[in-house]
Amino acid sequence: MKKDKKQLILKLILSAAGLVAVFFLGKGLSYLRYGGSGDPGEGQEETDGMLPLPKAALTEEELEALFRTAKVNAIAQAGGETKEGEAAPEEKAEGTGETKEEEGESPEGGEIDFAYLKTLNEDIYAWITVPGTVIDYPVLQHPTDDAYYLHHNLDGSYGYPGCIYTESLNAKDFTDPNTVIYGHNMKAGTMFAQLHEFEDRDFFDANREVLVYLPEKTLCYEIFAAYVYDDRHLLYSFDFSDQEVYASYLKSIYDIRDMSANIDKGITVTEEDKIITLVTCMAGEANAEKRLLVQAVLEE
Repeated sequence: MKKDKKQLILKLILSAAGLVAVFFLGKGLSYLRYGGSGDPGEGQEETDGMLPLPKAALTEEELEALFRTAKVNAIAQAGGETKEGEAAPEEKAEGTGETKEEEGESPEGGEIDFAYLKTLNEDIYAWITVPGTVIDYPVLQHPTDDAYYLHHNLDGSYGYPGCIYTESLNAKDFTDPNTVIYGHNMKAGTMFAQLHEFEDRDFFDANREVLVYLPEKTLCYEIFAAYVYDDRHLLYSFDFSDQEVYASYLKSIYDIRDMSANIDKGITVTEEDKIITLVTCMAGEANAEKRLLVQAVLEE
């Protein structure tokens, strides 16, 4: 009898230990995929609301310089007047003082040479610029690993700040109803950190443009919403190819009653429109399961 009791107790202990191990394994995998919070250890960097990772081979400042040089050289390779390390001058529409933007041209006045950019990284397929912010980066998509650029940099090194990227669930020509673009909320204010500026109503009202450069054309979007959402995976949670689902999703945006949300109800977005959703993390451990979404509709 005593032996049976000991065996029963041993089984209960092993079962409990197994459940604890499964719990922490699941939490660990969730943190790796969607981000968590914590203090960085030695040799690590952190972002607001994201899991600390080892430092990249290059510093964040060096990677930022790499992004800037990449664009300057890409414009120069396309026939612009830009010299390496200098920003190209803006072209002004005669008599207006406004910057001209021709199809396929960057706001600096020269086309972007994507063939050159692909010599830096084959996965670059677009470039995104959000005027009024420092957001001015290549957009990448890994062919097999959707989370690759969450933890890898433009030069292939592992660690922060990663890259601005989309997943293979989205086409690279931005023809999907909703193209979701991810970027880290870096404490230094780089990558997608300045999306948080759109939480301020005055900034939101004054800055509404997003430009996406593709090899064959430039897409112009108008921002219509900026709000805090949960951390669900949008493309897994909603079938945007179903117009009824898409229409219902758009309605849910306009139905948001959160006073901190900025929604321009003067802009009508329907299931016939194409939008982009820019996603980044929120600061603080309490917000680990929240995301900031900034959404813009393609202008025809």
